[in-house]
Amino acid sequence: MTEFWIHPSLILILGAGLIPLFKGRVRKAWLVAVPLLTFITVLTLADGSSGLVRFLDWTLVFGRVDALSRIFCFIMALMCSIGTVYGLHVEDNLERIASWLYVAGSLGVILAGDFIALFLFWEMMAFSSVFLVWCRRDNKALAAGFRYLLVHGFGGIVLLAGIVFYAKAQGGDFSFNLLDLTTSGIGGWLILFGFLLNAAVPPLHAWLPDAYSEGTVSGSVFMSCFTTKTAVYALIRGFAGTPILLPLGVIMAVYGVVYAVLVSDARRLLAYHIISQVGYMVAGIGIGTPLAISGACAHAFAHILYKGLLFMGTGSVLYMTGTSKFTELGGLYKKMPRTLLFTVIGGVSISGFPLFSGFISKSMIVAGAFESHFLWAGFLLLAVSSGTFFSTTLKMPYFIWFGKNNCSEKTWEKAGDPPLHMQVAMAITSFLCLFLGCFYPFLYKMLPYAVDYAPYTRYHLSETLQILFFTAVGFFLLLDMLTPKATISIDVDVLYRFGGRYLLRFLRYFFAEDASFLRFFPAEFIYSVKSVSEFPVQVAKKTALLACWLTTGFVPSMADTSLDRYTWLRRSSFPVGLGVFLAVSFLTAMSILYFF
Repeated sequence: MTEFWIHPSLILILGAGLIPLFKGRVRKAWLVAVPLLTFITVLTLADGSSGLVRFLDWTLVFGRVDALSRIFCFIMALMCSIGTVYGLHVEDNLERIASWLYVAGSLGVILAGDFIALFLFWEMMAFSSVFLVWCRRDNKALAAGFRYLLVHGFGGIVLLAGIVFYAKAQGGDFSFNLLDLTTSGIGGWLILFGFLLNAAVPPLHAWLPDAYSEGTVSGSVFMSCFTTKTAVYALIRGFAGTPILLPLGVIMAVYGVVYAVLVSDARRLLAYHIISQVGYMVAGIGIGTPLAISGACAHAFAHILYKGLLFMGTGSVLYMTGTSKFTELGGLYKKMPRTLLFTVIGGVSISGFPLFSGFISKSMIVAGAFESHFLWAGFLLLAVSSGTFFSTTLKMPYFIWFGKNNCSEKTWEKAGDPPLHMQVAMAITSFLCLFLGCFYPFLYKMLPYAVDYAPYTRYHLSETLQILFFTAVGFFLLLDMLTPKATISIDVDVLYRFGGRYLLRFLRYFFAEDASFLRFFPAEFIYSVKSVSEFPVQVAKKTALLACWLTTGFVPSMADTSLDRYTWLRRSSFPVGLGVFLAVSFLTAMSILYFF
């Protein structure tokens, strides 16, 4: 180290390591104090480069602080504190440790001044966040976690390959600054691919609704706030003004809101809305003007708050009733009135209702599109806001709190507002959503560019209220058609959920010992294909056994776990996915060796 400097991530990492030492009230005090200290540390960050570390021939920068990194660090450290308060009831040390390491990785990426430091924290995010899914401890969560890990492992490999090729093209310079895709070669495109995967840009998005809907109650709150917004920061830092991002962002916004209307699970609906809302940010980054970039930053700031609030509201329903499916809920306004209030505040915020945070941030991006004469993008983003209001503010609260009571007797008896600490976290976040909508200069002062944008004009107010009014009318006219049904909306994840399964089955039967047509193929060819098809299966079995053995010390309830219980392993695409993952890993390793 060239100087003494306290990294905010270090506080969370050390604090996470000490969690198992505390019990009872001391433990809860520790859980509140560490994120609060991290937030205070973020507030004291001074502009410039700090935390310089000499490694081989490079100088790694772990603390680049400017207006862009400060606003993202501010909101993420704040949300870490709120999310920890929300999850004070969690007794699982593994989940608490994973959540703090996850936030530490996000803060590390935001403060990284070079690609080496960025990649280290990028992988910390991926490998710690998967435990927020696995800690739910059921077969669906276990399978979703493995798919999540494989997708992000693949994305990390692509990102690493891009970093290596980019640094080679730059003469060994790993600095993380604005990239020019016309001169950066394949390395720049691979880095962009890695960032877009974490931003959940279709068709690289299916991991998000798959994993976030299966995470733990508090784990999904953390996951909804950090991975995609960290990717948004990376896109702003590295690819602001890249033209391809505008159409990709608009596609995201439309795609996410369409699927949100179709699904019948509250947390899956919100997961698709993450894709839609991040689409606004990606579109703003693609526009690249100061207003659009500031709008993307403001929208990420607001999104972390209202999306965290929405996941806290639906998580409270899941925590108290045991389900988040519309087909198993309804009529809960009598049992959970305060949760209803907080969730509606999150819903009107995400919909861009006047006096709430989304009204300020979303309109900046739309105004940036019209200002730059991207009329098609501006009108489509306005239309998406109607779909957001339709599904999040109207559909979801109606079928959970006001619609037909589909609750079982057991569910109805358990229903009620959650524990006090969960309500406190939701109340704080609700206040912040309202505060930002009313006192938006507070947010403007933190943006990377000076903004001269007045959201509360007559035209903008009338436009917004008309859109919301006619959307509400349409909802109630179509209410009979919207009755929730226990259906599955097929997405692109079907390609690796079922594609790998049937490919593996085909290889096994095609090259079975009694296949008469094998005489047309050389014996060496048959042996090679059978080995390739069986190798991932054997690796997967050994990996599962090793995972069970490693988790025995942390998860006593899994001490008797055997491979036979994981029947999904034989049915899923995990073996094939692992084989592809290993193959790509090998190619990346060869690329790195070639570079050095």
